[in-house]
Amino acid sequence: MPMYGKARPVEGGLKAKSGGRGSIGEQWWSRRFIDVLESFADRSRLTRGRTYARKGQVMQLRIDAYEVTALVQGSDPEPYEVSIGIDPIQDTVWESIEQALASQAVFRARLLAGEMPPEIEDVFAIFGVSLFPRASTDMHLMCSCPDWGDPCKHTAAVLYLLAEAFDDDPFLILAWHGRTKDDLLAGLRRLEPAEVDPLTIDETPLAERMEDFWAPAVVRDRPPAPPVPPGLLLRLLDPPKVKVRRKNLADVLKPAYEALPSLDQPE
Repeated sequence: MPMYGKARPVEGGLKAKSGGRGSIGEQWWSRRFIDVLESFADRSRLTRGRTYARKGQVMQLRIDAYEVTALVQGSDPEPYEVSIGIDPIQDTVWESIEQALASQAVFRARLLAGEMPPEIEDVFAIFGVSLFPRASTDMHLMCSCPDWGDPCKHTAAVLYLLAEAFDDDPFLILAWHGRTKDDLLAGLRRLEPAEVDPLTIDETPLAERMEDFWAPAVVRDRPPAPPVPPGLLLRLLDPPKVKVRRKNLADVLKPAYEALPSLDQPE
């Protein structure tokens, strides 16, 4: 592995909030992003990337649709340019995702309240889209430094700070996927159940409608709502501060909840 000089100090760089040792990322969505990153990346480069993130070597960080760009100061006089891209989601797929989210009151309510429900991953998966990268091949990592690591320490530093940005605002994850918070919430409000046609009353005199008075009502077909994951309740509620043999109660109950749907199926 090539050796490089010591990184040049940066005035006013972006520093990770977790200034000391320990994990970066507090919310479930940022930890999910970090867990995926640490599952495939080189450990030594990740360690140096965390150090860069905590020292403030990242000078700029910008999140746009399908691309994150940053400047990271290394040992060279000029900062390195970092770009982290993801594949775009087609507009038709986004429309289907928004309709699915709007069709479930729990999703709509939590998103409109500014929260990111864990079940949103399942909704994206229904339409063949992964909310978080599953492997290095799901991201297009580029850095102007001479290190061919995937990711290099400069890109790793940006990824860690990106996770902290997601911590502060989970809607940045969706903005990275091409939908800003305002766009998504406007779409959800537009698709609220208020669109359901109200019951109309025919003012035709009863005497003229006796022949079809007892005819069955016509019910319009509506698209089915996406399936609700078995562990929905466990993930919606705050986990109780109870542990069973050093395991969280929600983790202990999860297999039982996942087995419930199969109990309804005939053998």
